[in-house]
Amino acid sequence: MSQPGLVPGALSPAARDAALSAMTGTAGEPELDVLVVGGGVTGAGVALDAVTRGLATGLLEQRDLASGTSSRSSKLIHGGLRYLEMMDFALVREALQERGLLLTRLAPHLVRPVPFLYPLTRKVWERPYVGAGLALYDSMAMLGKYDMGLPRHRHLTRRGVARIAPDFRADSISGAIQYYDCQVDDARLVTTIARTAARHGAHVATRVRVTGFVREGERVVGVLARDLEHGRDLEIRAKVVVNAAGVWTDEIQEMVGGRGALHVQASKGIHLVVPRDRIRSESGFIVRTEKSVLFVIPWGRHWIIGTTDTAWNLDKAHPAASKADIDYVLDHVNAILREPLDHEDVEGVYAGLRPLLSGESEPTSKISREHTVVTPVPGLVMIAGGKLTTYRVMAKDAVDAAGHSLRTTANVALRESITDRVRLLGADGYETRANQRVMLARRAGLHVARIDHLLGRYGGMIDEVLDLVAARRSLGVPLEGAEDYLAAEVVYAVTHEGARHLDDVLARRTRISIEMFDRGVAAAPGVARLMAEELGWSAERTAEEVDHYLRRVEAERRSQQMLTDQEADEARVSVADIV
Repeated sequence: MSQPGLVPGALSPAARDAALSAMTGTAGEPELDVLVVGGGVTGAGVALDAVTRGLATGLLEQRDLASGTSSRSSKLIHGGLRYLEMMDFALVREALQERGLLLTRLAPHLVRPVPFLYPLTRKVWERPYVGAGLALYDSMAMLGKYDMGLPRHRHLTRRGVARIAPDFRADSISGAIQYYDCQVDDARLVTTIARTAARHGAHVATRVRVTGFVREGERVVGVLARDLEHGRDLEIRAKVVVNAAGVWTDEIQEMVGGRGALHVQASKGIHLVVPRDRIRSESGFIVRTEKSVLFVIPWGRHWIIGTTDTAWNLDKAHPAASKADIDYVLDHVNAILREPLDHEDVEGVYAGLRPLLSGESEPTSKISREHTVVTPVPGLVMIAGGKLTTYRVMAKDAVDAAGHSLRTTANVALRESITDRVRLLGADGYETRANQRVMLARRAGLHVARIDHLLGRYGGMIDEVLDLVAARRSLGVPLEGAEDYLAAEVVYAVTHEGARHLDDVLARRTRISIEMFDRGVAAAPGVARLMAEELGWSAERTAEEVDHYLRRVEAERRSQQMLTDQEADEARVSVADIV
């Protein structure tokens, strides 16, 4: 086993044990100022904001980092064009500022530009109308506090569209406008934020389920929790608990006895992943549908196509994509392609739930993505709504609310948020290492394309991965069944990124589960063996992890053949999480 000890920012098993000891007070640590419940992008962001303001901070996640909504998004960092059309200028301006900040300062190694074509189907009025909207979109980004970092939009004729996207059906359009937004591996962003929080002193522990709250009178002073890895009950005390549980917000409210301070409607969005060679285009697309918009997004050697926007009231941990969902997306994308896609072209399917603040019987496509922070009972702050792009603003608002409670009850002074200046792990050194890519490839004995791949995932932390390869040459080989990834990335996921189970690596630390036609079945045994060596698994435990993953894939495939949400849900939940 080659696990590091308590290396700052490394979410190793040893670091998890130390974090739980610190949070429960068994290591002699003082009571936490802030305990965050929820390890998605909002919770990780709250932990980073709190700890960098000088607060003693802990974070608990019942499953894996980003295992819910935050690994199943459209993977875009964007201002939200359709919110501009809804006249929600403040939300668009805020999101565009955050987009520029992430791209140019906080996470340039994770966030990258992506072009989109907005096709024009009406000859007279649509070009000036959409053009004015995109001019405003670019202007709001340029006039923000941070660099725009992207090219401005440009107008294209039908012939120009054909040059950029020869597989796009141009017979029904008069041209298009090309504009830029950004994309990110959402799960990797969350893991990096959590690691950055840990680097600055936050205690982070996954696979810990909150089962209740500790009260003194009306005030919440901590939580009761279950360590799912070791089967033990814990009590963790904190001056303020921040709930960032997303679609589980209502359940947390019921647990604490709050009376409906927030109501969150889960909205299901599904995405398809197809090989890049199925659609010849240098640009993504964004197309209106009758309910929402359809994105066709470049994703390395793949395309991500989505999404749907429908209410979901079934299992929140494993939302299922039905055949009807998949047919809906295929029908809409085929309407704009010369060569239609069918089910055999689909490599991967994933479904995620957006935590939308519920309005008065509004359809989910109309409910606001804006977030809300409330304090339903003393000592408990709840945050819900929002979007991936604005996680940092949401986190700031939640910690501001916690700060009010800290000032009034514990006389703790709250400093201003500084996360607009705290670069995420991997940002420092990224540009230097990118300039040295040829040298790094020669030194590591890897192809330059491999170095580019690693830079886009680890940034300046690439040295830590290459050190593993230098120490163990067997880790410098591609994974059997998933050649886009190196064996070293699996080991690194365990020793530095908090991966505890096979599913963590195949579905979130890598995206093998959605990027391979077999959904990672061929890669699973080799990945499990690498994890077993680091985690000390027995042969029986290793076989159990592989068997569980194969059954999970089979359950997902069955669910995607069902016509209704109810049938799809029943098929998917037949395989529970491994504990």
